[in-house]
Amino acid sequence: MTLLTLLETNQLVFCLLAAILGLIVGSFLNVVIHRTPIVIMRRWQQDCQELNGPTTGTGPHEPFNLVTPRSRCPHCGHAITALENIPIVSYLWLRGKCSACKKPISLRYPFVEAFSAALAAVTAWHFGFNPAGLAAIVLTWLLIALTFIDIDHQLLPDVMVLPFLWIGLLLNQFNVFTPLSHAVSGAVAGYLSLWLVFHLFKFITGKEGMGYGDFKLYALFGAWLGWQSLPLIILLSSFIGAIIGIGLIVFQGRDRAKPLPFGPYLAAAGWVAMLWGDKIMREYLQMARF
Repeated sequence: MTLLTLLETNQLVFCLLAAILGLIVGSFLNVVIHRTPIVIMRRWQQDCQELNGPTTGTGPHEPFNLVTPRSRCPHCGHAITALENIPIVSYLWLRGKCSACKKPISLRYPFVEAFSAALAAVTAWHFGFNPAGLAAIVLTWLLIALTFIDIDHQLLPDVMVLPFLWIGLLLNQFNVFTPLSHAVSGAVAGYLSLWLVFHLFKFITGKEGMGYGDFKLYALFGAWLGWQSLPLIILLSSFIGAIIGIGLIVFQGRDRAKPLPFGPYLAAAGWVAMLWGDKIMREYLQMARF
């Protein structure tokens, strides 16, 4: 029995493999979450320097991307070794502290690794080993990275969102998730609907209620899942956002005027709709009949 045959016939094996890969990818996602905004910021600074000329005291940065330099302790600069970079295991082995300076390592790192593994396993179990399942797992990892970047920086990078929008349209040329016509309509409707809401809200209040990255992420879901998924996604994201926002205000005293990133709620709603959207809509329509 070949590995492909085993994955096709044994869903549990596929889930376990997806979870293991999720741990490894989750470790890389930590790098993506931390470094992508820095890389973008440095590119913006370089563009400004090209337009305005170099400023005093600024020189070329050392190479900095998703590969270079090696990960280091933010407190003492200790280079993370391969043995110290094993997902979750290394964190437990080091007892959550840097091996050099003994300063605490953020709990986010093992959380993202475990979260990536768990969601990959759930997605694998739902779809099985097929093109839709493989694509959905990759999209799940993207959504995790976007969620934490938006939480940290209120930023949904085009360099991450836009390629996956086009990938969704490409996949649906083969009806992986929805017919291509529904995907194209979904991409257009997703972007324009939030674009209109944004400008209407700004016209009425003089404030910006969301960012352009939210439009593009919503369009991404339209491209992957079709226009039919968009009402459910926006309702779920608004509901999740309202619950969390109220909770932060009540229990943590968060300033109501301080903006909350909408991307994480949109990502969570889109992931739920990808897995259970059809079932949720069927249940809702059945309840509405009574």
